[in-house]
Amino acid sequence: MTSIPPNRKHVLTVLVEDYFQVGAFEKLIQERNWTNFVPRYESNTLKALDLLDEYDTRATFFVLGWIADQNPSLIKTISERGHEVASRGYYHRGLTNLSPEEFREDLLRTNRAIESATGQKVLGYRAATKLNFTEDAWVLDILAEEGMHYDASFMPNRRDRSNTRYAREISTKSGSIREFPYSTLNTGLGLLPISGGNYLRQIPHSFIRHAISNWDRKIKEPFMFYFHVWELDPEQPRISAASYYNRIRHYRKLEKMEWVIRENLKAYGFTSIANTMKLTAGKSLAEAAVPSTAGLRNENKAQVSPEGILTPVSVVMPCYNEQESLPYLANTLKKVEENFRENGYEPSFIFVDDCSKDNTSDVLKELFGGDESFTIISHEANKGVAGAIMTGIVAAETEIVCSMDCDCTYDPLELSKMIPFLERGADMVTASPYHRDGGVRNVPGWRLFLSKGASFLYRRTLKTKLDTYTSCFRVYRRSAVVKLNIRETGFLGVAEMLGLLDMRGGRIVEYPAVLEVRLFGSSKMKTLKTIGGHLTLLSRLNKIRFFGKPDEIEVSLPEKMAKIPTNK
Repeated sequence: MTSIPPNRKHVLTVLVEDYFQVGAFEKLIQERNWTNFVPRYESNTLKALDLLDEYDTRATFFVLGWIADQNPSLIKTISERGHEVASRGYYHRGLTNLSPEEFREDLLRTNRAIESATGQKVLGYRAATKLNFTEDAWVLDILAEEGMHYDASFMPNRRDRSNTRYAREISTKSGSIREFPYSTLNTGLGLLPISGGNYLRQIPHSFIRHAISNWDRKIKEPFMFYFHVWELDPEQPRISAASYYNRIRHYRKLEKMEWVIRENLKAYGFTSIANTMKLTAGKSLAEAAVPSTAGLRNENKAQVSPEGILTPVSVVMPCYNEQESLPYLANTLKKVEENFRENGYEPSFIFVDDCSKDNTSDVLKELFGGDESFTIISHEANKGVAGAIMTGIVAAETEIVCSMDCDCTYDPLELSKMIPFLERGADMVTASPYHRDGGVRNVPGWRLFLSKGASFLYRRTLKTKLDTYTSCFRVYRRSAVVKLNIRETGFLGVAEMLGLLDMRGGRIVEYPAVLEVRLFGSSKMKTLKTIGGHLTLLSRLNKIRFFGKPDEIEVSLPEKMAKIPTNK
């Protein structure tokens, strides 16, 4: 039996990704929206670096290429503080979303980003999701062909050969490559992962402690220990749209992780994979012919808008208890401003705080109060979403007015594509997820049932035949809607505005769009009340249609409404 040297080194890997990039939320959060979130990966990575310094420990940091392109100085800091930097792939994508050639392209793109930041060659790779030796072995061929020295992506199971549980050399048609699989415990019934991350948080620690100690005493190959930098951040924002299972998977026992890491760093010696293999990153790449990543970083950079006079546009955003959504919204609106100007529009933004009970007012002032293009209006009493939209429309000083929710359930960049319909004679352009070219993503079934049912009934009441009547993601001709006599100021008022404009002969068109579930906070809609309200509203619209008077549709605009106090 081979003796195990005392004080030998195990392997520590740190996964650099942010809370909104994880696999648990991949169906909710699109990569194109990553820049809308307030990032926390930098502060969490620095916290991890400080923690490792306390125990004089070196590790392999697996980094997303997207983060390396966004923040090369952070990646350089990891390297300068004595740690190895390796590849996690450009985006957090599983292999099911990548063909072999797409995988190769993703690998090379990530390596360029990391090598540009560190000046050191990337030696290893870890996939965003756990790989299977039976189905995913082709990845090793490509890694070896591209000169990678090791991989740390595979999760062994009891159907694999017994030696797959431990670090070993694997031969491929392009050469050999070292595999460092997830560490597992053979329970007799199957292999239980014990290497880190979610497993350390969910499994009772006394059990994990015993399993790691047993590995250290009996198994000569190094134990693979890992954690994500976001696991050091118990105060991270909560994605409320996630399923119950994924909320447990991601948030449960976050406060436990740091002391578990400390306990293991104190008990065992750890080092990077490169040090374990006695590899170095090689000579500096500073003078080598490394392909520039500049084009990759700017690939989505928009073209400069043409010279000329920009058309003024107002964007109204009703807010009620939206403090959790506002940081995300702030980053989104930066893109909206740029997008509007590229398309010939000069935007101004009107927030209507509908008597929020949380810190919405303070957060609005903190994020937007110093910008002249933003106006903040505060209701002294809660009126509802339609009432807040009407307040914003009245306060707007432009003929073109847009409305959108703070939760960005529709992509705000679509507004600039909707505005041109006004120039073709429309009075209102409304987003439609139920249009044949629209779509719905992750929205609860009960909400779809309610909305589609309401649209079915409105289609039989109104002259304008649409697929969707209840969306508040819209573009208005201000003069066509500012005097509408809406009685419903909550969610029902959104449909009432459209219905009254239809009764007045206004032209309404729908624009196909994708509706997504809100990520932060919860919906304010009261389901049963809304159902009853729609039936009442439909009855009123039918009466107006057959017996109504003009003043039931349009009212004179009171002078006091035209001068709503604002707080810049």
